Amino acid sequence: MRPATKERMIRFMALLLVISIGFLVPKAAAQSDKYPKMAPVDQYLMKRNTEILLARSAALDSISSDATIRVLGRQGYETAVRGKNGFVCLVERSWMSAV
Repeated sequence: MRPATKERMIRFMALLLVISIGFLVPKAAAQSDKYPKMAPVDQYLMKRNTEILLARSAALDSISSDATIRVLGRQGYETAVRGKNGFVCLVERSWMSAV
């Protein structure tokens, strides 16, 4: 390959890289604005017994009956029921989603 052709290819690839990065940066910035301000924690809390029952409903009775149950409190998730089988059941909130 001739040096002039090689140089043009390198410049073209560099231009493609810059354009690609230009499209990715606004998308990343938009994702960080998805939850610019969370609602007060009270809006995410539910009655303790209701949350325990809902968490247990996520698995078969044979698993959830001996599972550790975690509920959302004012300082984060806390253990409501200490289990014996190594499984944990909890109710996730929408803001916990990775997407």
